Amino acid sequence: MFVDEVEITVAAGDGGRGAMSFRREKFVPRGGPDGGDGGNGGSVYLVASPHLNTLVNYRFQPEHEAERGKHGSGAKRTGANGADLELEVPIGTLVYAKRIEVEGDQPEQSGVVGPARSQGAPDEDWQLVADLAAAGQRALVARGGKGGLGNAHFATSTNRAPRKWQPGLPGDAFRLRLHLKLLADVGLVGFPNAGKSTLISRISAARPKIGDYPFTTLTPNLGVVTMSGDRSFVVADVPGLIEGAHEGHGLGDRFLKHLERTKVLVHLVDVSGVSGRDPVSDLDVLRRELVLFDEELAAKPQLVAATKMDAVVDERLVGPLEERARALDLPFFRISAVTGAGLESLLETVWARIAGTRELTA
Repeated sequence: MFVDEVEITVAAGDGGRGAMSFRREKFVPRGGPDGGDGGNGGSVYLVASPHLNTLVNYRFQPEHEAERGKHGSGAKRTGANGADLELEVPIGTLVYAKRIEVEGDQPEQSGVVGPARSQGAPDEDWQLVADLAAAGQRALVARGGKGGLGNAHFATSTNRAPRKWQPGLPGDAFRLRLHLKLLADVGLVGFPNAGKSTLISRISAARPKIGDYPFTTLTPNLGVVTMSGDRSFVVADVPGLIEGAHEGHGLGDRFLKHLERTKVLVHLVDVSGVSGRDPVSDLDVLRRELVLFDEELAAKPQLVAATKMDAVVDERLVGPLEERARALDLPFFRISAVTGAGLESLLETVWARIAGTRELTA
């Protein structure tokens, strides 16, 4: 199951309580206070993992909590720190957070010295706290509470037997929204049944579902294209777009966001004539939907590929599309994913565009 948006709760561990204790040994009169400090609570981290491509695990397990710190004890023994909690997420995950206010433990003993941290007003809006775009990247999303001080810290020249100690501070607690945006160099854009899945299965090892009915692809697919000279790039096949996709029509803007990280867009336009649509109109609709969804996305380098050339019924459908692409100053290719015709030229041009963008960002 492909899941690209989830909402979870994370809570760091509370700090351990400081101890109130006095040294009691034979032949040691007035031994004095020896209460140890509490341990710090564990923190919660998100880690980008190359082994995951969906957030489905968090759909069924939405609550996560790190270990709390152990309490201090006599003989100035400090409690153990709580273990940190690391949660793996796919590369390309955006993390939005909203704080959940947690009140610290407030024991009723008269000797309690309250936590030093004050709780502010609740956050009203979600804030972007991390963009995990590289393998192994870690983000601290909830910090563990600090352990409380034992009574040994409160001894003075005038108060040699203090009965004061501190409770541990509460750990942070947040509501997180995780949004996955796939990382790919090339995005394939087209109407349903334009040949995107067939193409990605031909040029990479990806094996998406292929069928002769609309919306065969229901989830994005990634494939690695390997070329000569130790060259490679990642291509993303997203579900087919229709007019109004930016407003959620069809599978809509839910999957348009997966194109935002790509460097090059390839418009696949069916020219076989089987669909009954006008190829020029299809290209214009696709470009318009990109603009309406995100102008920055529409400004990316683009290419146009006339697909299903092996099944063309009327050659007159191809010429106007080529003219329209040239009018837009977009490279145009005639390809067939079935026979392999035109694919080498398309891939070489795509690679040149990718290499150009990599040089600009280097």
